[in-house]
Amino acid sequence: MSIISLRDVYKNYEPEGFTVKVLKDINLELKHGDFVAIMGTSGSGKTTLMNIIGLLDTPTSGSYYLDSKEVSKLNDDEMSHLRNKKIGFIFQSFYLIQFSNVLENVLLPAYYSGHDTAKYTKRAIQLLEEFGMMDKKKSKPNQLSGGQQQRVAIARALINDPDIILADEPTGQLDSETSLVIMEYIENLHKMGKTVILVTHDKQTASYANKIINIIDGGIVDS
Repeated sequence: MSIISLRDVYKNYEPEGFTVKVLKDINLELKHGDFVAIMGTSGSGKTTLMNIIGLLDTPTSGSYYLDSKEVSKLNDDEMSHLRNKKIGFIFQSFYLIQFSNVLENVLLPAYYSGHDTAKYTKRAIQLLEEFGMMDKKKSKPNQLSGGQQQRVAIARALINDPDIILADEPTGQLDSETSLVIMEYIENLHKMGKTVILVTHDKQTASYANKIINIIDGGIVDS
C-alpha cells in the first residue's frame, strides 16, 4: 500500500497578475519504507514538490493522499496536526532555535503536539545519546559545529516517531567528511523502517537512495 500518492498535481503561483507554472502533471506513488531521492536543479520545482509532500503547501489542482487519506483539502490546523504526527523534517539550514538549548530544540515538535513533557524528555535524552550529543544537551546551537547541529536536527525530526522523514539538502552546508556521517545516520533511519524522501541536487548524496526521481521544469522525467 502506498504511504504517499500524488495524482495529477499542478502548482501555480500568480505574482503580479501572471501565472507561473511550478509543478505540472505530477503523479507519484511511494510505498512504506521507500528511500527516494528527488533530484533537480535550482528552480526545477523540487522544493515546491517537497513542500506539498510535507504538508507545507497545497496543490493548485490534483489530489494528495497520505496513508490513503485525501489531505490536499485539509485546513491549516488539520494539516499542522497531521504534519507534526506523520512527518519529520531535516533541513539544510538546520532551523534550530538559537535561544533554546539542544534538549529544548529536540523537544520542540513534542511541545507543539501537546505531548507529555516527562515522557518525551526521556525519549529526547535517548536520541541525544544515540547521536552522541548528550554532553551538549545544555549548549546553544551557536556553540555547535555544523555536523553537531544537523545531528540535533535529526533527533528533533525523530522525537514524535514519524513515519516519514523529509530531508531537504541535509548535507548542503557540511564538509565532505561530515556529510558522509550525516548520510549514514539518514541511511540508518531507512533501515529502521522509516520512509525517507531526500531532496538534493547532488548525485553522490542521491546515491544513498533506492530510487531516484528527476524533476525538470516542474515535471517528473523518469522515476
